[in-house]
Amino acid sequence: MNEKLGFFHMLIEGGVVIQLTAFILFLMSIASWTVIIVKAHGIQGAKKQAQSLKDFWHSRDLEQGIQKLAGAGNPDKNAFEHLVREGQYAIAHHRHTDAHLHDSLDLSDWITGTLKNAIDDAQEKLGAGLALLASIGSTAPFIGLFGTVWGIYHALLGIGELGQVSIDRVAGPVGEALIMTALGLFVAIPAVLGYNALVRGNKFILGKLNRFAYELHAYYMTGQKTIYTHQR
Repeated sequence: MNEKLGFFHMLIEGGVVIQLTAFILFLMSIASWTVIIVKAHGIQGAKKQAQSLKDFWHSRDLEQGIQKLAGAGNPDKNAFEHLVREGQYAIAHHRHTDAHLHDSLDLSDWITGTLKNAIDDAQEKLGAGLALLASIGSTAPFIGLFGTVWGIYHALLGIGELGQVSIDRVAGPVGEALIMTALGLFVAIPAVLGYNALVRGNKFILGKLNRFAYELHAYYMTGQKTIYTHQR
């Protein structure tokens, strides 16, 4: 009897409910690892871009600085380069446009709002997928537990049909059903750890973006580097 026990035996004997539960956990695992790998790669790229800020402030002019930022990574995913270009567009739009409601703002407020919107967009992109990780981390253990409960119920029905109850007949099927709880934890733990690591990485990038936005605002308003950027 013990030779028949195992994960695949549980899937076959557990019926559609156990098979569907295992399949859902498998999909959740694939989804969580995909998000973790993709987002971790993005954070590493953003950290590399953040390292190029020192070269940006040591450039001869703004265009050379933008080229150095662009060379640090994919322009479509370079939040720091995007921040600089949004500031440029804000100045050009404010100075060369017909009168609109937003033109009642002075240049400083207009640049501040533009840079803040750019940071909000970057924050939204950085946070994409984190809700999925949080959901998987919180629900996977309960899905696995449901599979265990159903497996034990199914096993007890089979034992009851035999008319005899002994420890060896109970321990095997029940222990087999507990595999589903282990699968739930196997899916949930990486999702929770990955979520926490990605949140820390996102906070680091957002901190760099906010500091860079402050420096850019000062530069656009005065044409001079701040004391902080001179010390880099």
